[in-house]
Parts: sequence; C-alpha cells; structure tokens
Amino acid sequence: MMMPPSLTTPKLLQMIQWLASPMTFMDACAARYGDIFTLPLGAKFSPGVFTSNPQALQEILTDSKHFEAPGETNQLLQPFLGDRSVITVSGTRHQRQRQLLMPPFHGERMRTYGQVMGDVTEQVISQWKIGQPFCVRSSTQAIAMRVILKAVFGINEGSRCHQLEQLLSAMLDDLSSPLSVAFLYFPALQKDLGAWSPWGKFVRRRQQVDKLIYDQIQEHRAHPDPSRTDILTLLMSARDEAGEAMTDVELRDELMTLLVAGHETTATALAWALYWIHKLPSVRQKLLQELDSLGDDPDPSAIFKLPYLNAVCCETLRIYPVAMLLFPRVVKAARSLMGYELASGTVIVGSIYLTHRREDLYPEPEQFKPERFLERQFSPYEYLPFGGGSRRCIGLAFAQFEMKVVLAEMLSRFELALADNREVKPVRRGLVSAPGGSVRMMVTGERRHSPTPQLTSSSV
Repeated sequence: MMMPPSLTTPKLLQMIQWLASPMTFMDACAARYGDIFTLPLGAKFSPGVFTSNPQALQEILTDSKHFEAPGETNQLLQPFLGDRSVITVSGTRHQRQRQLLMPPFHGERMRTYGQVMGDVTEQVISQWKIGQPFCVRSSTQAIAMRVILKAVFGINEGSRCHQLEQLLSAMLDDLSSPLSVAFLYFPALQKDLGAWSPWGKFVRRRQQVDKLIYDQIQEHRAHPDPSRTDILTLLMSARDEAGEAMTDVELRDELMTLLVAGHETTATALAWALYWIHKLPSVRQKLLQELDSLGDDPDPSAIFKLPYLNAVCCETLRIYPVAMLLFPRVVKAARSLMGYELASGTVIVGSIYLTHRREDLYPEPEQFKPERFLERQFSPYEYLPFGGGSRRCIGLAFAQFEMKVVLAEMLSRFELALADNREVKPVRRGLVSAPGGSVRMMVTGERRHSPTPQLTSSSV
C-alpha cells in the first residue's frame, strides 16, 4: 500500500531534526509535501503519517470504527505518568479513568478554583518590584504550580508542598532540552548509571515525588473529610460503574498527570500571552479597556466571559500551541485517507501546530490577531489546542479559566512592559514548545491597590 511522501534524508538525521527543531522541521515538510507526509517515529524509526488537514483530522478523531487511540502510543510520557494514567491506558480502562476524572472539572467546583487562582496570583506578583526586570516564566510557573497543588491536594504551604513544587520543576527541567528529550524517544538510553547520570538523577527525583504523593494519599485516607473540595478527595470518593474505587497506584498516576500536564502547559501559555500583549500596544490597550469595564475586584466568572480576553487567550494558543501534536491514532483496518491507502497498524499523528498555521484558515498565520476569534468560530478540527476526540484534555476548562483569571489579575494590578523588544520564537521544551530564551518584563507602575503592601521604587 502506498504511504504518503517522506523525506529521502537518512531517518536518523530526520530524528535529530525533529528533536532539535520540531516546528521548523514540520514547516519544511509541509512546504514540500502539503497536508500529509510520513516521518520516522522514535528509536525504531517506524513510520508515522502526519496530517494537518481538517477533514482528515475530523475523520481520525470521530471514526472509532477505523481509528483507535491506544495508550501504548503515548509511552513517551510513561516515565513521568506511569502505566495507569488516563493518558497511557486504553479501551474500557481509559473510558473508566476519564469518567472518574471528569467531575472535579465541572460546575460549582470551578468557582472554588477561581478564588484559588486569584489568591495565588496575588501572592506571587506581590514580590515584583518597580523597575526591576523579572523572568516571566519563573512567575507563571510558580503560579501554575501552586494553583494545581492547591486544587489537587488542598495544600499551599508546608514542607511537603514546597518539596513537591521544587522536585516537579527540577524533574521537568532535567528533560527539557532537545538533547535530554532523546532519553524519552530512545528507551535504550534510559539507564540508571548512578545518582549523577542524567537518567539516574531523573529516577531519584521521581522516587522522591512518588513518596510525597503516596504520603499525601495516606494522610487523606487516615483523616477523611467529606467537606474538602480538593481533587484528591473527590477522586478517592469516586466510584466506577462496578462500585470500585481507584487504587493508590491509579491515584498516584492520575495525580502526576494532573500535576505535570496542569502546570507546565499553563505556565508556558501565560508567558506567551504576556509577551504578545506587551509586544503589541493595540492589543494591550483593548484588553485593559475591557478589564477596566468590570470595575475593581471583579468576580472570576465575569472575567471568564470577557470576549476580547477570550480572543487573546485563543490566539495565544493558536499561534504557538504548547502541545504541537495530537495523541497518535492507529488504523484498525486498512483504510484510505486523503487518497492514500493506509495499512492496518499505521500510526497517524495530527499536527496541531501546522493546522493552526494554515493560510486557508488563518490568513497571515504568523501575525498575532485576536480578532480572528471574534470574527468567526472555528471547528474542533480547525482549532484544537487541547487535542480532540476521546483524548481531548480533561482540564481544558480549568486551563482556560486559569489563563483568564491570572492575566486579569496581573494586568489590572500593574503597568507592565517588556524588558527588551527582541522577537521571541518557540523552541522545544521537553515534549512541548515554549518561548525561546527568557522573556523578561518589568513593572513600570501600579494600576490599582491591593491588600498587599504598595510597591514603590524605594523598595527595589
């Protein structure tokens, strides 16, 4: 059967290009081959079909008779998440885990999280000083990490909380460079050669994180409190259709999934949003006018409904999506797609990055234009920053809510400016994308007062 076209360069070289500069590599392939092409996937260089065509994406995401989304294709994440995560399991087990995980992310629970998001943001940005540059990602990462720790465990202080924050950040940083990502793509490199070896360091940090998580689970079990609203409490009380609860191992893997996916991606998206808002004065001006229309101390639910803020967040996630790819799909029985006959077992990867940069959907795709999302509505196969189909991100509403609440708090409280006007481009950070280099900003003034001490230039 005829596969879509592929590069003629050696597969090892293609893998190096993919690891070093995935977006540039995908752009080059799309420029040469269009909507569909074949690339090597991982250590065995088995071919994978990449596509950015919305009709093809709709087909693979909705036709469960011919396309499946097995957890085995997500093994790159197994070292972080384990074997029982909703991301790494398949079939009925995957459906069960999704059903057990869904309730904490709906309805009244979100109102509680909104208060947490605002409080944590206030806590972090109160450390900013007028005229003193700061690293945007350090702030957004601290906010996203503390929000998810508070939401997941109900804790925001104490040694266990601080240890988890530090260890998780260090563990993800260890595997953030293109070179270190090779350990995930080439399992043969995953050898523990002692505490100072790259993989050995990762394994020991993971063991420390696991101990903290299991200690927290045991503490919840030893002191049950039905009035608690944290996600761990909700997951421990959840039961599947057979009346079964999650095991401790399942709880650990799902909590790791929420902690890793719930902070790294949001921290990156917030850093990009702050960059674009302050790179383009007209965007900042429109956004501040909209935020000011709510008056002082607006309710988080009112912030969530602001149309221009929503458009800014959507465009941020379009232009450089944090997740570059959909979770892979596999052909169940021989099937044609876009004129190619794909054999059973063929792996298909939807490119979120390339779909979001299609000229036919997004004219001038390199330009940051929030108005796109005010002028038209995009289908779930044209705009898909949170994935799609049965593998769509469970926490998408949480992430959208957090982006809006955090940005509203920052922009309403302080006058901010980029510390330099250099152009920032995306680079690989682990298995996702992130701003290249350090986006640095500074506070140039205060827009409204807060319960925390007022900042003055003398405090620098």
